[in-house]
Amino acid sequence: MDDQEPQEFVWVFNGENSNFPSGVFRSRPQAEEWIRQYQLCGVLTKFPVGVSVYDYAVAQEWFMPIQEHQRSPKFIQQFSSASLEHFHYDDEFHASQEGH
Repeated sequence: MDDQEPQEFVWVFNGENSNFPSGVFRSRPQAEEWIRQYQLCGVLTKFPVGVSVYDYAVAQEWFMPIQEHQRSPKFIQQFSSASLEHFHYDDEFHASQEGH
């Protein structure tokens, strides 16, 4: 990842107990308007565009693969990082922030 390039991000919403995202937004306010409109519960996460979460976490030094299985396709395809900026929402639109 080139540190000279400005990094683009999107906000991805995963509903409670969902296996897949239900919305992708250009801004947090845009996402929160939608979450509030439908009184949704779930997690809104800020993802980098054009780079995997695995590679981004390694570049940010949030994660360092030490064991061989941590470089395997199965591990990488399931990788997520709690260090990504994210917010938890409940049906009363209470948001709690976690991550960077």
